[in-house]
Amino acid sequence: MALLLGIKVVGKKVSVAERTIPPAEPIESVLCGSLAIGGTSLAVAKAGATISRIPLYLHIALLKHDQQSSPQLADSKKGKAQNAGKKAPPRALKRISHLGCLITGYDSLEQPLLLMQTACSNLGLELGTDMYLGINCAAHELMDYGKGKYEILTGTFKSPDEMVDMYVELISKFPFIIALIDPLRKEDRQQWNNICCALGSKCYLIAEDAATYISKLKTDQNINTPRCSGVVLKYINQTKVSDLIELTGLLDGQRHITILGSPDGESSDDSLVDLAVGLGARFIKLGGLSRGERVTKYNRLLAIEEELAKNGTLRMSFFLTLFSACNEYGNKDWREND
Repeated sequence: MALLLGIKVVGKKVSVAERTIPPAEPIESVLCGSLAIGGTSLAVAKAGATISRIPLYLHIALLKHDQQSSPQLADSKKGKAQNAGKKAPPRALKRISHLGCLITGYDSLEQPLLLMQTACSNLGLELGTDMYLGINCAAHELMDYGKGKYEILTGTFKSPDEMVDMYVELISKFPFIIALIDPLRKEDRQQWNNICCALGSKCYLIAEDAATYISKLKTDQNINTPRCSGVVLKYINQTKVSDLIELTGLLDGQRHITILGSPDGESSDDSLVDLAVGLGARFIKLGGLSRGERVTKYNRLLAIEEELAKNGTLRMSFFLTLFSACNEYGNKDWREND
């Protein structure tokens, strides 16, 4: 005799696919004392540069290729500020984050972009010609796991599919946005595929927190988990200089771009800039100019640029080659201006 158990659902029908989201993947375990591994590797690289009497960036470059590229600044303007209603939040709530970014509230996603557009116009700069923007979406911080949706503004929720539609609309309104960092969680792989098909020819779709861990990248040799245009690499924990050289070569071979990003809890050491230049990173992602730990990195980047220009070896690769997971289009629009 078979016993059948059933549950009667009364009320509005809800699609299981709509309310069920993949759970967050477990955080990679960090080897105790792993900071010593990365620190020792960097110390060896610095010693090699000193013995050879050449700058660190040149020493790194010689390990990988013959000619250096100066990475463009990708200043972290992270805007995960949720609004406090229809009115702007009180002044007391406005503050600067530990990344040096202004944290404030807006009634819509378009407001901060329009504000930056106005500010640039007042300075005589035109967005999309003189300057471009990248948005650190940090989607993993917006997910409400109880509702199974992203809370993009206070009380405004969107499913992963709706997030893709939102980004498509945003890029169509503001074509000067050339990069979206972590637009979705890494677990939303189907939506990553969808957004790459929709926007891969118009802007970079970058995985930072959504990227596969460096140790797994080395093992699998597969960048497209999830599918993206490029990856933000960070020199943290047991990561070695040789790992960064290997992974940037892998990224280059798979037509992805490399971004070297500063980790949380950074020091005043400016070696990150030398690594970015030597590895030929497309961008370097730094925090705002609010602390000495970041000011020293900006100063180092300017010093390297001046040194390379003086020696006649500066090669500014402003041409942006876009990777599209589904389609490849001819170069046009803002790409023709570089």
